[in-house]
Amino acid sequence: MTPLSNQQRLHLINTQQIHEARMAAYRHVQDYAYGMRWKRIRGVEYLFRQHDRRGNGKLLGRRSPETEKTLVQFLEGKVRAQARLAGLDAQLEEQARLNKALRLARVPRVVARILRLLEERDLLGVFSVLGTQALYAYEAAGGVQFLLELLASGDVDLLYDTRRQLTLTSTRLDGEGVLGLLKKADRSFELVRKRGFRAANAGQFMVDLIVAPRSMREPEPITFSEGDLVASEVPGLQWLINAPKLDAVAIDEDGFPAPMRVPDPRAFALHKAWLSQQPERSPVKKPRDLAQARTVARLVRESMPHLNFDEALTSLHGDVRAMWKLLGV
Repeated sequence: MTPLSNQQRLHLINTQQIHEARMAAYRHVQDYAYGMRWKRIRGVEYLFRQHDRRGNGKLLGRRSPETEKTLVQFLEGKVRAQARLAGLDAQLEEQARLNKALRLARVPRVVARILRLLEERDLLGVFSVLGTQALYAYEAAGGVQFLLELLASGDVDLLYDTRRQLTLTSTRLDGEGVLGLLKKADRSFELVRKRGFRAANAGQFMVDLIVAPRSMREPEPITFSEGDLVASEVPGLQWLINAPKLDAVAIDEDGFPAPMRVPDPRAFALHKAWLSQQPERSPVKKPRDLAQARTVARLVRESMPHLNFDEALTSLHGDVRAMWKLLGV
């Protein structure tokens, strides 16, 4: 684990601030989505504000000096919003070049593209990043870089919070499901198996859609559209669903921001240590699980003193909380 230099910290913060401003500008542009226009009904022109791709909207009144002024103000506001967004995009392009030169570029390109699409659809709080890819968030939050041997991974786990409204999530995915979103990030993504929980792209990078175990009263599979991924229930994840979350903006391998939501680093470390002790866990994965757990625990101890392991996370099972003995904290 290597601390970032002061210059690297400066540019990490700059990237995060530009990204925050850029997302605010993006949301503002979305306020103008679908447009405003004149609509003739029975020979009379009305100002019409469209609200969705299906053509639904609201009539704002007959054509008059007032409604004509409303349309002009709308169009001028749209131009200003688009100009601000374009300016911030240009700033990010320049910042990305600097980030690469400073060796801040970390998160795999395809993962970052997926995460940015989730953020644009207000779904970062619905899908948490688990596993190895979450380490990039802890790096960014702690101002360090972990050894690459701990970070190498050919997949990402997306944990869906089933407490969220399924129909709202489906709507935010534009009715195309998780697979549709993945295809926007990389058109080569396809299901590995029909009605399966995993998709892979041409480079065999895999995305798994997972959920915490559900009760017998919830027999319906978790999926968001016809032909989409179907979430797999994974034992032990109910603890991570209920644990506090950390929101962070890391930097991808092209130098651009990679926003993500991950479990509290203490919960991650304890859960990874617990995984390393499970009899059914692959012997190949167990040592790496424990190494990742200890590295994140050390980061918490050295860089996040406000997060105290002595205050056991109540959402975690007692067997998981007991894993602190393996962490050396």
